[in-house]
Amino acid sequence: MSIRNAAEARLLSTLMGLPARAQRLITGPALVLDGQTLAPDLQVMLTLQRLARKGDLAGTGVAEGRAALRENAVLVGGRQPIGSVRDLAVGDLPGRLYQPSRRAGSGLLVFFHGGGFLYGDLVSHDAPCRLLAEESGVRVLAVEYRVGPEAAFPAAFDDAEATLRWVHEHAAELDVDPERIGVAGDSAGGNLAAWTAIAAARAGLPLAFQLLVYPCTDADRSTESLRLFGEGLYLTAESIATFNDSYLPRPEDRADERMNLLDIDLPAGLAPAFVATAGFDPLRDEGEDYARRMVDAGAEVELKRYVDQIHGFLNILGVGRSSRAAVREIAGRLRTALT
Repeated sequence: MSIRNAAEARLLSTLMGLPARAQRLITGPALVLDGQTLAPDLQVMLTLQRLARKGDLAGTGVAEGRAALRENAVLVGGRQPIGSVRDLAVGDLPGRLYQPSRRAGSGLLVFFHGGGFLYGDLVSHDAPCRLLAEESGVRVLAVEYRVGPEAAFPAAFDDAEATLRWVHEHAAELDVDPERIGVAGDSAGGNLAAWTAIAAARAGLPLAFQLLVYPCTDADRSTESLRLFGEGLYLTAESIATFNDSYLPRPEDRADERMNLLDIDLPAGLAPAFVATAGFDPLRDEGEDYARRMVDAGAEVELKRYVDQIHGFLNILGVGRSSRAAVREIAGRLRTALT
């Protein structure tokens, strides 16, 4: 981390750690939308980003957006302790295995990062993988799947399915119980995890759990949450449109079932799921709609809306209090599911 970024991180940590009453002096009145109140520490963060002219996830181009996402993730992620971390090849893909200090059983969570199918890597989502593993006692295997526009759709989905097959094929050498494997992801990664669970159910491949954090499930979304929260809350409607235009330039890509999970017949035997959405997230409604679709298909599903959170809260672990508390709760669900 550069000296400038370190100074920004200290300032952000200090201001987001103030009492709520003091934070209101910085932000003004609480932001209330759809009967929900934004967490004061997140309102401070968004205010500072706006003042610094930062915070548009789409950026000014793919390279700039990737760099901005990585820099912001490091800024808000903090230093999360972990037993050990080991880089390894997952087939042809870079992977990173997170071993908690106290391992609880032989389960494994395969994690797919978010980033609109254009951004994200092992660095951008290092902090949440560390915390999920350490808090749950479950090892986490993060995979850096191929992204667009260099790797066109459906490369990311092919990589996700191949990753789960690779884990099953190498379960013995990974010391993994094939009956205690789960998949997880946030945003675009949540889409990948959900699709991988569908593909596993269709193929009869064992899968014990799916952890979907504000997943995107509808390429042509037209929801109330998109209308309400599509500006000024980190992930914007403009960003979403940019991602779609870049990653799904052909009409047949945008219509593909992998990008439209609300429109397909879900198979029997879907793995139990925990779906976490954020109250102030443009993707909130489609994530919750997909949770209900899984219930209708006979799956065991727990849906939790973190009403005071924004898209991206999974990464906000080193500053503030509210997002970290939410992610620790999610880690508890992971512990229950796979240990």
